[in-house]
Amino acid sequence: MVKSYETTLPRLLIRQAEERADKPALREKEWGVWQAVSWRDSLKISAEFACGLDSFGLGKGDIVILIGDNRPEWIWAELAIQALGGIALGLYQDSPAEEIEYIFALSQCSLVVAEDQEQVDKILSFRDNLPHLKSIVYHDPKGLVAYEKDVEGLVDFKVVRRLGREKYSDPVKQYKAWASLLKTDDPTLITTTSGTTGRPKLAMLSHANLLSMAHNLGLADPKFAKDEFVSFLPLAWIGEQMMAVASALLFGFCVNFPEGPDTASSDSREIGPHFMFSPPRVYESLAAKVQGDIMETSPFKRFLYNAFLPIGYEYADVLFAGKTPGTWLRFKYFIANMGLFRALRDSLGFTHIRSATTGGAALGPDIFRFFHALGITLKQIYGQTEIAGISCVHREGEIDFTSVGAPIPETEVKITEEGEIVSRSPAVFLGYYKNEAATAETVVDGWLRSGDAGYFDDNGRLVVIDRLQDVMHLNDGTKFSPQFLENKIKFSPYLRESVVLGGGRDYITAILCIDMDIVGHWAESRMITYTTYQDLACKDEVYALVKDEVAKTNRDLPPETQIKRFCLLYKELDADDGELTRTRKVRRKAINERYGSLIEILYTDECVLNLETQITYQDGRVREMCGDIRIENMEG
Repeated sequence: MVKSYETTLPRLLIRQAEERADKPALREKEWGVWQAVSWRDSLKISAEFACGLDSFGLGKGDIVILIGDNRPEWIWAELAIQALGGIALGLYQDSPAEEIEYIFALSQCSLVVAEDQEQVDKILSFRDNLPHLKSIVYHDPKGLVAYEKDVEGLVDFKVVRRLGREKYSDPVKQYKAWASLLKTDDPTLITTTSGTTGRPKLAMLSHANLLSMAHNLGLADPKFAKDEFVSFLPLAWIGEQMMAVASALLFGFCVNFPEGPDTASSDSREIGPHFMFSPPRVYESLAAKVQGDIMETSPFKRFLYNAFLPIGYEYADVLFAGKTPGTWLRFKYFIANMGLFRALRDSLGFTHIRSATTGGAALGPDIFRFFHALGITLKQIYGQTEIAGISCVHREGEIDFTSVGAPIPETEVKITEEGEIVSRSPAVFLGYYKNEAATAETVVDGWLRSGDAGYFDDNGRLVVIDRLQDVMHLNDGTKFSPQFLENKIKFSPYLRESVVLGGGRDYITAILCIDMDIVGHWAESRMITYTTYQDLACKDEVYALVKDEVAKTNRDLPPETQIKRFCLLYKELDADDGELTRTRKVRRKAINERYGSLIEILYTDECVLNLETQITYQDGRVREMCGDIRIENMEG
């Protein structure tokens, strides 16, 4: 029996265009107006672009790189590449030139689809080192018209479509012919891994990998053709690929693209999506925004928030315990919902949200509980790029903030004797591109190694502790998860990033980064003047504020895992500086190397350090930065 997902992405596009011809497949906001593109037109555009790529000599097995913001052209180009039997490789739009040059060289791609002048300039900065790169296709012409005379191989997206129409009289017919030749196990997508331990690896995924994942996730967390989805996270991320591409093609819902990163929140509110999938940093930012806004609102609204939020927590805790709220609690929650929570959900764009999910990293239980108190059904997803994004998810009515749910259908998960989480499913990837050694290390006897430590609870749900290599021990033998502590600290609206230290030491310390927007508003409301992030982070009042926040975290922790000393870094942790991955996971090795002297001072009696470091801008410029960093002791 053929399963519903045993097809390919281009064949699903053809099917949706036949069954839902005039229904919107994509919608993009441009100049303040939402522009819809039907399934029929999406197929037409993808087919014309595929025929144009064919005129460039591209075909089966060829890799084409895509880089830029979320735009319909990315989706059309990806489906065109895949119809030819090629492989699409997405890169994060904020990646600096030196970070992506080696991927261009490794893939030996002859063509890249870049969004705009910024991305074209980035590629041109190292093009001389890439003899294989012949053509650069762009789809935002602003500032690039003058380039075409001087840059060989630079061509507009629309020109490629025109070339396709000129070569083939019926591009759609030709697209269907190519699609009919595809096999479900053909490699179709390369995604970069998070790169927490070094340079990202290139994970190869097939049509079957992506679609089996989308199908089985849909069984556990249903998606429908009438749904709306807002695509605002990088399409290079496997999480966005599994929603905006694989799931959208399988279930036929509409994917919406905001006008720009700055308008994503307001644009999403206009659409009112039915489901959302984002990494923890998005929910952390939303929770911080709510708490920051409450600090600045009227005394009456602040009173309502402080009165109703505990009711929300009480209601959520009853549901987490698997019980049914009593009549009195339901009445109180009804009043809280009408008086506050409904308006808060609307302001966040969650009015129609049926399911909000998070994955890619651990989400702190405090933030998880906060969203459930507001009436937002937030679910945890667990997986990795190498299993097409998903292996476990919370089911409706089985949500708790300690686990990541149970395995989705057709997925087996077990814990090895060493405590490592391993999984097996049709979604396990084909291997790392040009890295057989790493592939053999990652997939053993068909089981995908995660590198994460975990266990199953009494309800059969998976609990993830931390990365195996990151679980730490104090000198007295106390075991602790730095990730767990970091997430608890980051529940504070004033703190954006945290790095917990203590492996092989006598006690736990932390390097913290403030949230400049929220702490800035707090400072302004108290007439505290400042000029830069560095100036704000060293204020005595800010240190006192953060000390109170760390004390709140310590109160919920056993004495042996409480934070004893901390400092405020004079800059934000940044992916461009190698301190975070593009999905904002901490690169601990890089932190240890970059801030070694600061870490050592945290474990002495010294109270100040003059730290020198470098910061890197997106355009590759580097500048020196220095300043005094104060170390604060916690009482007790």
